[in-house]
Amino acid sequence: MKVSTVGIDLAKNVFQLHGVNELGKTVFKKQLRRDQMAEFFVNLPGCLIGMEACGGAHYWARKLQGFGHTVKLMAPQFVKPYVKTNKNDAADAEAICEAVARPNMRFVPTKDVEQQSVLALHTVRQGFVKARTAQANQIRGLLTEYGLIVPQGIWHIAKKVPELIEDASNELPGSFRLLIQRLLDHLKELDTQVDELELQIVKWHRQSSASGKLAQVPGIGPITASALVASLGDAKNFDNGRQLSAWLGLVPRQHSSGGKQNLLGISKRGDSYLRSLLIHGARSVIYNGKDKTNPTCKWINEIVSRRNNNVAAVALANKNARIVWALLTHDREFRPDYTRETVGV
Repeated sequence: MKVSTVGIDLAKNVFQLHGVNELGKTVFKKQLRRDQMAEFFVNLPGCLIGMEACGGAHYWARKLQGFGHTVKLMAPQFVKPYVKTNKNDAADAEAICEAVARPNMRFVPTKDVEQQSVLALHTVRQGFVKARTAQANQIRGLLTEYGLIVPQGIWHIAKKVPELIEDASNELPGSFRLLIQRLLDHLKELDTQVDELELQIVKWHRQSSASGKLAQVPGIGPITASALVASLGDAKNFDNGRQLSAWLGLVPRQHSSGGKQNLLGISKRGDSYLRSLLIHGARSVIYNGKDKTNPTCKWINEIVSRRNNNVAAVALANKNARIVWALLTHDREFRPDYTRETVGV
């Protein structure tokens, strides 16, 4: 009997498959090694294939789509409720097969090779940034043991620590001075790596028209714009701007019942990297928001006047996420003076 839907539990070497027909009856349950996957699916008539959005999922989605199949990726938390018994590969594959056929299931857009390449730059750069911060904190902590306090901020490390190493009046041993110098050299190398990767990201940003449009929005620079374009792909996958904002975790959580709404803090769901970029960009707008003629600055200053800066930063990040959706979906240029009355002008 013809297979209509297949659920695949991805792995490094052994993949578990669960296939059903149009009536939902199980047709096969099998395991395939990695080198058997292509041969099996190239001979299988076109069907719906579901997978969890995990490591390697986008690669397999592109490959199986090339064989004529319809591939849909799902977030693992949406698949988990369909696991009937204890967790194992067979139960997971069956749950994926069940979940992908649900009419109201939410799917993850498949990323192309270029998107994954740009996001890899962002991932590695962020790793170097974290390592740089950890290295700076280690240097500061080791010096604290000798009663030498360095203020927070990496630029303080670069400025003050060499002076402390050269200062003969403190009681630092010679071996310790050499150790701190070694750590400083490592810190400089990490800083160089961050700068080089940032240049690559900016180069891609300048070649992307969509990323250039987003960079015109106050609070969005080349790093944020390129990350948004690479992560979102086709913004039309979202029905509206609020859905994109919710996908980024920038809308309130709800704990409502009995017709009474109870809104809490933001949900913090979705991509924490994108959310942090938008919020940090919003903080920069608040910090530099002195231009009274700029509509965005005027709007954010009104919020700051009645709420604290953190609330205002999240509000602007939420607003910018919706603007991003509108610009990408309707292929528009950013207009600071845009209002409902200017539509069609």
